[in-house]
Amino acid sequence: MERQDASTPLVVFDEIHKYKDWKNYVKGIYDQFHDQYRFLVSGSGRLDIYQRGGDSLAGRYFLSHLWPFTIAELGSRNRDIASFLRDPLQLKIAADRPHLKDIWQGLSELSGFPEPYLAGRKTHYRRWTNIYSRQLIREDIRDLTDIKSIGDLETLYFLPPSRVGNPLSIPSLATDLKVSYNSIQSWLSVFELFFLTFTISPWTQRIARAIQKERKVYLWDIPRVKEPGARFENMVAVELYRAVTAWNDMGYGSFSLHFIKNKEQQEVDFVIANDGAPIVLVEAKLTDGEPTKALRKFQDFLQAPAVQLVEDAAGYRLFPNGDQSILVAPACQWLSLLPQVCRLKSRGRVRPQHLPGMRQETLNGVL
Repeated sequence: MERQDASTPLVVFDEIHKYKDWKNYVKGIYDQFHDQYRFLVSGSGRLDIYQRGGDSLAGRYFLSHLWPFTIAELGSRNRDIASFLRDPLQLKIAADRPHLKDIWQGLSELSGFPEPYLAGRKTHYRRWTNIYSRQLIREDIRDLTDIKSIGDLETLYFLPPSRVGNPLSIPSLATDLKVSYNSIQSWLSVFELFFLTFTISPWTQRIARAIQKERKVYLWDIPRVKEPGARFENMVAVELYRAVTAWNDMGYGSFSLHFIKNKEQQEVDFVIANDGAPIVLVEAKLTDGEPTKALRKFQDFLQAPAVQLVEDAAGYRLFPNGDQSILVAPACQWLSLLPQVCRLKSRGRVRPQHLPGMRQETLNGVL
């Protein structure tokens, strides 16, 4: 094939990690031809679950992730990372807020996965989600792990939607399914490895009597969460988790996402941290127009900016909290400004039919 320009050719290996000795093969190809070609290795699960042995690829690649659509991407209003870190509460007046609400509603009903979102129909989403989870559990997970109890694994997958928003108790799940604690812990890890769920850990620094061990679990397939408040929190979690992961991939810092909860059941839904220091506290509420007592309290302890995101609000307000302020704002507006790695560009408003097709896979290695 004749070259069209003088750029370095890109060689793509898709799903090669499902084959034996893939690491040795890729390492050999890269070491021999890295000065002549660029290499991209992509797949639908974490590459390290397919082969523990083989030659190391350390120092030969950068890891990136391709998540489902988020409002920060579809809204095309994101800020740069430096501006966000200087003032996480800065909010632009959104002349296109009805457009943002439409996008937010679409993500809530259809998920951010490209195929159902672009189709724009609930019937298509229902068909897609049934096939998606069944194929991952009954085919990929069954074939690529040593798990034998696929029926119990599938049952476990249908339990987290009812537990979104609360710390996940592994002993409780083990009792419900009548399996061992270690089995539940292992299976939940598998769900994360195959990008069915993700979890966040508790924040404990400077928090008296903080919960130490239990994690909170969220789903990438958002519409599976039926309770409105829990679904709203899950949507916020997806936006924040995508953001901190992308920032880490690009080397902007060492970001992490947590929640705060103490033994008195006082809680803040999310804390974004960088290098172990809190950047912003985020509370997700469907309708509350004033900051919660817990948000006020923990902001005072941590001395960090705080925002309370609301599902539907006419605008935003700033509430004093000692020598600080708490922003109460529409979720679709504040989240659309989260910094991201790249932006979708279009003429006019972005509608599903105008968006480029994107694979439902996680990009797992750039050599």
